[in-house]
Amino acid sequence: MKKVTLAKSAGFCFGVKRAVDMVYKEAENVSDIYTFGPIIHNEEVVNDLKGKGVNVIEDEEELKTIHNKTIIIRSHGVSRHIYDVIKNNGNRIVDATCPFVKKIHKIVYEHSQNGETIIIIGNSTHPEVVGIKGWCLGKTHVISCAEDIENLDIKNDEKVCVVAQTTYNFNKFEELVEILEKRVYDIIAVNTICNATEERQTEAKSLASESDAMIVIGGRQSSNTQKLFQICKDECDCTLFIQTINDLKLEELTSVRSVGITAGASTPNNIIEEVWQACQKKILQNY
Repeated sequence: MKKVTLAKSAGFCFGVKRAVDMVYKEAENVSDIYTFGPIIHNEEVVNDLKGKGVNVIEDEEELKTIHNKTIIIRSHGVSRHIYDVIKNNGNRIVDATCPFVKKIHKIVYEHSQNGETIIIIGNSTHPEVVGIKGWCLGKTHVISCAEDIENLDIKNDEKVCVVAQTTYNFNKFEELVEILEKRVYDIIAVNTICNATEERQTEAKSLASESDAMIVIGGRQSSNTQKLFQICKDECDCTLFIQTINDLKLEELTSVRSVGITAGASTPNNIIEEVWQACQKKILQNY
């Protein structure tokens, strides 16, 4: 029997839904709104908001030119000093930072206040990691692989606090912490990976292992979607990464009996539903 299975965890996570809802609510009442960076990593959502008068500030230099407006801090969060830049120009702040990211800001701020070295496990160029680093007061390192640990300038007796990007691969985080613990004696490792991320990754791996083809839906710039794709690809050779229904080549599903579908945390439900319906129709036609 042929079937299409949609992962229960597919789609908006709590932090993303909260941020998007906040922006849409502001857009109903304020005509001139800005977000510092795209509110989430999904072009469809960002373009829809643009049509409602929500503009995107690309960098700090542009931010410094904005005065007396409403500025929304995106779900990924920002460095501590960005708040001062916004306030000093007379702007109103709407803080849509994911609460789980806010928690990391507090952890690294307090531990670095105590003189501890902070190690962030994640993608150094990702806005969430850039923001976390901006809350550290002292020595800070960002690592993403075992090779990065080999190059760390760190002493055995240093006090170290380790955190992770909320969307980082949980298994890889544990591997890197284990390597760090062999090198550093005084270490505190805080698993700051979002529960929704762990659940999504675990479900995706299981679904991919049981499917002939796997479809991962999400923005190309979305870190958590990229990780989902890799997890699924490791389990299922026929894994497709698409942003919308327009990217889906249904002919690739002609000979498969089972299709699994998952989606990143920034993927709207309507896009997921379109893909699911199209796959259902294709599978039934071939059955």
